Amino acid sequence: METRGKRSHLQIALIGFGAAMTFGFYPLTVLWPSGWEWGHGSSHYIHMIVGIYAVLGLFLIRASRRPADHQSLIWFTVWSSVVHAGIMTVQAIQDPMERMHLIGDIPALYIAATVLALLMRRERTTSNF
Repeated sequence: METRGKRSHLQIALIGFGAAMTFGFYPLTVLWPSGWEWGHGSSHYIHMIVGIYAVLGLFLIRASRRPADHQSLIWFTVWSSVVHAGIMTVQAIQDPMERMHLIGDIPALYIAATVLALLMRRERTTSNF
């Protein structure tokens, strides 16, 4: 919700997480593959997941203009991040080769989900959301 040109915390978070997903995910897989790129050796997976997150990031940036009109996208981001991180947590615990993800992309997904969920709840209680 924008008031007199001032962005809400939710709008700022949507822009920040959206930009990170769109522009930051792939460079992190290159700079720190053990914490951000799953699997061992060559894989087509990384290009698919980078593409999906880049598109999601662009839509989150777009949603930042009017978050109230994009609640389902924001809640999808929250819950899909929790589910994705949960599955990855189990896999990282089971596979010693994937343990660095416990301090890489797994916490990043939990943080994004938590921040967006808290801001969505706060926005709902402080506006006509």
